Amino acid sequence: MAVAFDPRSAAGSPVDFALVVHLDRRFDYLAAGDVIAIDARSRRFRVLYRRASKHNSFLLTERCNHYCLMCSQPPRNVEDGWIIDEIADCVDLIDPATTSLGLTGGEPLLDWRRLVAVLAKMRERLPQTAVHVLTNGRAFASEAVVAAWAEIRHPHLTAGIPIYAAVDHIHDYVVQSRGAFDETVLGVLRLKDRRQRVEVRIVLHAVTAPRLKQTCEWLARNLPFVDHVALMGTENTGFALANEKLLWIDPIDYADDLVSGVGVLKAAGVNVSIYNLPLCVLHPSVWGVAVQSISDWKNTYLPLCAGCCVRAQCAGFFSTGRTRMSRGVGPVTGLRPLSAPCRQY
Repeated sequence: MAVAFDPRSAAGSPVDFALVVHLDRRFDYLAAGDVIAIDARSRRFRVLYRRASKHNSFLLTERCNHYCLMCSQPPRNVEDGWIIDEIADCVDLIDPATTSLGLTGGEPLLDWRRLVAVLAKMRERLPQTAVHVLTNGRAFASEAVVAAWAEIRHPHLTAGIPIYAAVDHIHDYVVQSRGAFDETVLGVLRLKDRRQRVEVRIVLHAVTAPRLKQTCEWLARNLPFVDHVALMGTENTGFALANEKLLWIDPIDYADDLVSGVGVLKAAGVNVSIYNLPLCVLHPSVWGVAVQSISDWKNTYLPLCAGCCVRAQCAGFFSTGRTRMSRGVGPVTGLRPLSAPCRQY
C-alpha cells in the first residue's frame, strides 16, 4: 500500500502497490512513521498513531459497566471486539522510541484477557514506552485479574483509576453504579500489594470539588502509597453537557480547595498533579504541579491568551464540547517565577 499527498508522486504505483491512497493537504499533518487504518470499500481512514505526538491514545471499547455523570465518551453496548485486534496489529508499527501510550474506553478491562495479551505484546515490542490504562479499577477486585496484570511485568505500566470522593455513596452516585467504591478501593489495594503502579484520578465538578479537601485527606491517610494523584478539570462534552446544570462549577470557586488538597497530598509524600485547568484560574502556589495535559488534537487557546506571559506553560482549554468560561480567565502579565503570585486574585 502507498499513501501519497501528490498524485504525481505515485505515478506508476498500481504496478508496485496493491492499494494507493491519495490524500489532500487537509491531512498534511501526517508524516513518516504515523499509522493509519484504511477501509478500502468506504475509502475512509482513521489515524491510529502519530509518531510526533506526545498524546497517543487508543480507545479499546465503547462498552462500560459505569455510566459516569460527566463521561466524555458515553458508553454504548456494541460489539466492538475488532478494535483490540486492530490495536494489537498496530503495536508492531509503533516507533519503539515513543515516550508514552494511553489505553482507554469504555472500560478496557471488560475483556481483560485480551487486554493483558496486548499489554504483554507492548512489553516485548515497546519496553521503554510508558503505558497508561484508564480503568474504573473494579476488575482488580478479582485476584485472577490482578495476578494476570502483575504477570505482564511491564516496567512502565500504570493503571489510572478514579476515586471521586471519600464517601462511598457519593462515588457510586458519580459513576451511577452501587458498590463501585468498595470494589474500586479493593482493586487499588490488591494492585499495590502486587507492587503495581496506580494513579488515582479525581475529576472536578460541582459534585466532587466541594469535597476535594476531605477526599485528599482520606487518600493521604488510607492510600498514601499510590504512585500519583491527578486532580482534573472537566472536559465539557458528552454527558458533562447533558448534566451541565448539575456539574458546572467555576474553578475559581474551588481554587482554595485545590491549594489545600495539593498541600495535604504533598505533606503525605504523595506525587500530585493538576490536569486540564488553565493557570489563570489556579492560585500561583500550585502552578508548579499544573500540567499541559490536554491532548494536542483537542487543545486550544483563546484570543485573549495571546498576551499571557505563561501561555507556554499553560494547559489551555478543550476545543471539544462547549467551553464554559470561568470568571478568572484572563491573560497573566508581569511574569515572575511560577511559584510567585502574578495577577490579582
